[in-house]
Amino acid sequence: MATCYVCGKGRVTGNNVSHANNKSKRVILPNLQRTRIVVNNGIRCEYVCTRCLRSGLVKKAV
Repeated sequence: MATCYVCGKGRVTGNNVSHANNKSKRVILPNLQRTRIVVNNGIRCEYVCTRCLRSGLVKKAV
């Protein structure tokens, strides 16, 4: 599974909890976008989470 190129955010596991307190496993996925970004040695396509995109931690390539 992919992780964020900037912050390393990836999938997290947890439980679905019903009203009767039954528990079953679930996976919580971050909102990752495959984006062309500018890095120190040129332009790369990487997975970046939307929080890093919105915060301006990444320079998008034109």
